[in-house]
Parts: sequence; structure tokens; C-alpha cells
Amino acid sequence: MSTLKLLSWNVNGIRAIEKKGFSDWLDKEKPDIVALQETKIDAVQLTREVREKRHYKSFFSHAEKKGYSGVAIYTRIEPKNVTEGLGIERFDREGRVLAADYGDFLLFNIYFPNGKASPERLQYKLDFYAAFYDKARELMSHGKKLIVTGDFNTAHRPIDLARPKENENVSGFLPNEREWLDKYIDAGFEDTFRVFNSQPQNYTWWHLVTNARARNVGWRIDYFLASQSLNKKLHNATIEPHVIGSDHCPVSLFLKL
Repeated sequence: MSTLKLLSWNVNGIRAIEKKGFSDWLDKEKPDIVALQETKIDAVQLTREVREKRHYKSFFSHAEKKGYSGVAIYTRIEPKNVTEGLGIERFDREGRVLAADYGDFLLFNIYFPNGKASPERLQYKLDFYAAFYDKARELMSHGKKLIVTGDFNTAHRPIDLARPKENENVSGFLPNEREWLDKYIDAGFEDTFRVFNSQPQNYTWWHLVTNARARNVGWRIDYFLASQSLNKKLHNATIEPHVIGSDHCPVSLFLKL
């Protein structure tokens, strides 16, 4: 039985994180699979330095809008196939989804929308949650084992942010956003970090302008959700706040396969 190491990180710009030592971090951590969100790069900007990493094959999904959104997967293990999007044009034009089929599980790397900009963007976010929920339910009904990782842009419960009371009316902790995470759990997903750690003050995002990271005034909005059918395979899940370079930090999942 081998241990599979998966990492996920909203890098807030892959070219920026490359200049801050991303390749060195990758060489040090040696994950089997790493999923990145908010890469902010298009096909024209995708240099060989970014695309080619020793021992890894890479896959990218780009937004139509330059310098916006985007996701990537670097993998040591050859997936059976990799697909982009949810099959819904209004979502897929923002380059938010990559799905890699590894046989034992289907990995979704998703950069869920942020709803803070306007009521329209909040509705877009909720519609995106609903669209992925339907897709996940369908796949699971056909026996697929799913791992869903990325920036969900929502703190699920009061334990998942430093100041829940002050943020009750802020997108990212609204009741109707949090209800979607409840629905994912009720549909058969496990919040893998909470399987291994029930402690507060574990966050994955901190506001840059207010220097919130130094005071650990943060939010846990980056997750690995896994089908409950994978429960016996779960070995560990962590948050890596010591890794600097983005306003988010990496999260991990270890599987015994």
C-alpha cells in the first residue's frame, strides 16, 4: 500500500508565485498531484518555465478574460484523461474547473466564484455551486469516487473563520452560501481536514491589506472534499500556513491506496 500526497493552493497568480520560489517548493514537497487556483494566466503567457516542471505533467484551464481566474494541475501520475469545465458556457468561460480521472478517483480542481463584488456575482456563485452539485451527484450515482479541491470562497462553520459574528452579512459566510457546503456534505462528501483536526484557528486565507496573517485573523475557505466511499483511504489532511507567497496557503490530503 502506498501513500498518495495531494496538495492544493490558490496561488493568486502563477507567474508571481514562480518568482517567489514555487519550483523550489515543488521540489521540496514532492507531491504526487498539486492543484492550483487563480493562476491568472492565458495560453499566450504560458511560458515553458511555468508549464514544464521536472517529473510533472501539467494541465491548464484559462479564463477568456486576461489576468483572471484559471486553474492548473501538475501531476506525477498520468491521468486517464483530463477535461475542462462543467459543460455550461457561462461558467466555463472563466476557466474554473479541471477534472482529472485517476481510475481510483476523479479529482476536481475548482476555483469557485467570489460573491463579494455585486448581487449578480453572488447569484453567479450560488448558481455555480448548484451546477457542480448536480454534476457531482450524477457522477456519484454512477459509482464514481470524487475528490474535490480548491478555493470554495466560503467558510463553512463559525470555527472556520476568526470573526464569524462580524461577517454574518458578508459574502463568504452568508447562510445561503454555507448551506451549499451543507448540501455537499449531505450528498456524501467528507470535509477531510475536519476528519483529522477539530481545532479552531486553522485558516487558509488572510486579508493582505490589513496584515491579517501576522495576527492569524483568517478564514478557512480552501478544502479537500472526498466521497465518503474513500473514507477508509484517508490517511491525513493538513493546512500549511507557514508556506508564504500568496494570500492563501496550501492544503493537503494524504491517501492510502
